[in-house]
Amino acid sequence: MKYLETSRSFYIKMLTIALPVAMQSVITTGVNLMDTIMLGQLGEIALSASALGNQFITLFQFLCMGISMGACVLTSRFWGAGDFTSLKKVITIALRFSMLLGLIFTVANVLFANQILSLYSNEQPVIESGASYLRWSTLSYLLMALSIVTMNIMRSVNLPGLPFFASVVAFFVNIGGNYVFIFGKFGMPEMGVAGAALGTVIARVMETGIICGYFYAVNTSVGYRVKDLFCKCGELLGEFVRISVPVMISDGLLGIGDSALAMVMGRIGAQFVSANAITLVVQKISTIFISGVSYAGCFITGQTLGEGNQKAAQRQGYTFLFCGVAVGMLAGLIIYVIREPIISAYNITQETREIARQLMDAISIIIIFRSANSILTKGVLRGGGDTKFLMVADTSMMWLISLPLGALAGLVLHWPAFWVFACLNADQIVKAIWCVFRLKSGKWIKKIQSAAA
Repeated sequence: MKYLETSRSFYIKMLTIALPVAMQSVITTGVNLMDTIMLGQLGEIALSASALGNQFITLFQFLCMGISMGACVLTSRFWGAGDFTSLKKVITIALRFSMLLGLIFTVANVLFANQILSLYSNEQPVIESGASYLRWSTLSYLLMALSIVTMNIMRSVNLPGLPFFASVVAFFVNIGGNYVFIFGKFGMPEMGVAGAALGTVIARVMETGIICGYFYAVNTSVGYRVKDLFCKCGELLGEFVRISVPVMISDGLLGIGDSALAMVMGRIGAQFVSANAITLVVQKISTIFISGVSYAGCFITGQTLGEGNQKAAQRQGYTFLFCGVAVGMLAGLIIYVIREPIISAYNITQETREIARQLMDAISIIIIFRSANSILTKGVLRGGGDTKFLMVADTSMMWLISLPLGALAGLVLHWPAFWVFACLNADQIVKAIWCVFRLKSGKWIKKIQSAAA
């Protein structure tokens, strides 16, 4: 305990950041839960199609998160140092990168929806239904490019409240839209899977409008305005590339890796995909506070180092690790307790029900390592600027351990679902242990140059 933070102000600050992020995760998870329950009433093909269609959208989210969180390593540091000129220039660079990425994914979504879905499944009904979901989701990419970057920048400068409010509004809009368009209520056509996509797009419009309208037109603590998007920021581009690009590569390859894992699952069969879609919702419910503490770890670490206090940052790092293990154990217990009520809510076959039960048993153990791993890799170590190490750790573990083991267990050896899922997530265990040693070494604390330098 002597290595842990004892300052009351630290825990207040952690909760100030973590709770709104966690509550926002509750809202997002609630939307996903309602989506899967509504689509589950249409059968396993609809459920699988939306789950696989979302894999491509999730890949884009991973890339945008990489851009935004890489930027937040810099913005939190500059916020702590009171360097608002450098902070604004980093926001500009991040927005330019994300909007360009959004345009690329929009074009791919319009031209190659069927080809994209065929990467995830070889079952034609699933491909056709999933492609329809993607086409109706086309507008989401540019909206997410703006909202994800802006939302995380706001969190890094102690403005987590408004993103939560925007998510509450989007929650009700999404559920209402899904109900109307999936089932054809109030005179609207019955659109099925495409209706779920349309409801989500409408919610994205509302969320992005609230977040961006406030930050770029009202907020005065940062004072960023649309005209700043055209400012010259070449002197910080090199620092952004050095810190942020490894985060983009790391999160991007993790997203591609997740897509590859989805391809393995898709070839195991629609029943495995449907069971996994159910567990994804449960995982998100049980890990809502993990994401909040991870964000707090990144932003508080960056701000503490921006103030020049390395000893405090190291002590806070141990504290976040301790919180990660505790939260992971609690999450595992939650999964075990709620698994049966969740599974029984779906209109699925008995075989799919048994697969889902096995997956949840595996998750309840793996989640402990995933929690510690997430709070270090997405939180403390990232906030310290150790992004190159994290790029190696994230990508090598997934591509060298999880994917080969998962493919071997699921496609060649045909092991039970419990062991297939354990193999697909083996990187979580190895990476958590590796990152603990990295934290202890102190090598994760990196220097960052400002625009003035």
